[in-house]
Amino acid sequence: MIIEATVDNDHETRRAIGLRLTVLARLLRNNFDRQVAGLHVTRSQWAMIAVVSRVPGATQRVIAEALEMSEASAGRLIDRLCADGLLERRERDDDRRARAVYLTDAAEPLLDKLATIAREAEDRMFKGFSTSELERLQDYVDRIYGNTLKG
Repeated sequence: MIIEATVDNDHETRRAIGLRLTVLARLLRNNFDRQVAGLHVTRSQWAMIAVVSRVPGATQRVIAEALEMSEASAGRLIDRLCADGLLERRERDDDRRARAVYLTDAAEPLLDKLATIAREAEDRMFKGFSTSELERLQDYVDRIYGNTLKG
C-alpha cells in the first residue's frame, strides 16, 4: 500500500512538472515574442541570429542542428536573412563545397537589442535564485534534456 501510494505520488508529481514545463516554455516564447515584435523579427529569425552570433562561421548543417530543424529549412531562413542584409555566406578555406555563415555589421544593433531583451527576461525569470540554486537547476534541466533526447 505504501509503495503504491509513493508510485502514484511520483507519477502525479512528474505529470505536474511536465505540464508546468510545457506551459512555461510557451509563456517564455510568447513573452519574448511580444518584446521583440517592434523589431520586426520572427522567432525563427532571432533564433538563427543568436546561433550565428555564438558560432560565427558555422555551416548551414551546424546551424540546422543547433536549431533542431532541417538543413533545407535552415537554408531558406539563412537566404532570407542574407537578403535582409543581416547574415552573409562566405567561402570556407577548408571546404569549398560548404559555406560559412556570419552576421553582418547591420545585424549588430539588432543583436544588441535582442540581447538586452533576453537579459531582462532572464533577470525576471531567475529573480531570487542563488548561484548554487541556478547551478542545480542547470543540472536538472540538462538531465531532463538528455533523457528527452534519448526518446
